[in-house]
Amino acid sequence: QVQLVESGGGLVQAGGSLRLSCAASGRTFSGYVMGWFRQAPGKEREFVAGISRSGGSTDYPDSVKGRFTISRDNAKNTVYLQMNSLKPEDTAVYYCAAAPARFIWTMARSYDYWGQGTQVTVSS
Repeated sequence: QVQLVESGGGLVQAGGSLRLSCAASGRTFSGYVMGWFRQAPGKEREFVAGISRSGGSTDYPDSVKGRFTISRDNAKNTVYLQMNSLKPEDTAVYYCAAAPARFIWTMARSYDYWGQGTQVTVSS
């Protein structure tokens, strides 16, 4: 079992920045690929970033590439999502997730453990 707790969400103006954190407890954190997803009202959960177990590889969809950066600190059992140049369409609940995998997966069903989510609202 892995428990995940997100923090750092909030209200920000368009063009601003936020840094989300996800603290993990339970099984060995470094054994998990970590991902960030988001879900806006009425929409499906969407992959926004993934990072390999070592942190050496990352993946992003085109919608956030160049604006979002995922990182992890295995010594602190924490994964981060730095979000810059935020847009109103980035408004959603953001979730971190863990997958006991070797590769970064972009599909939500590939992740076994989820946090409770943190709200990010970007005003225009």
